[in-house]
Amino acid sequence: MATTFLATNLNLEPGSWLAWIVVGLIAGAIAARVVAGRGFGCLADIVVGVAGAIIGGFVLSTFFGVSGNVGFLGSIIVAFIGAAVLLAALKLLSGGRL
Repeated sequence: MATTFLATNLNLEPGSWLAWIVVGLIAGAIAARVVAGRGFGCLADIVVGVAGAIIGGFVLSTFFGVSGNVGFLGSIIVAFIGAAVLLAALKLLSGGRL
């Protein structure tokens, strides 16, 4: 079962909901440490990572024309990119208090 976000051509297919939780946790935790300098906790990191996967899939497909399956490691990379974009935008909007 391939998952396509927002009518794009980039398919992120790690396999199951459990894999999405793992991808979200890894990507969210790394992005939080890179952008904010600290993690936000397990649950928040998962939410940030999964939201990052959606944002990353949209950004890479729309602006860079990336398409196709990216696999598990690719899903983590795409989710990290999207999570970093999300956290950077939130940090900018909050005046650096993230």
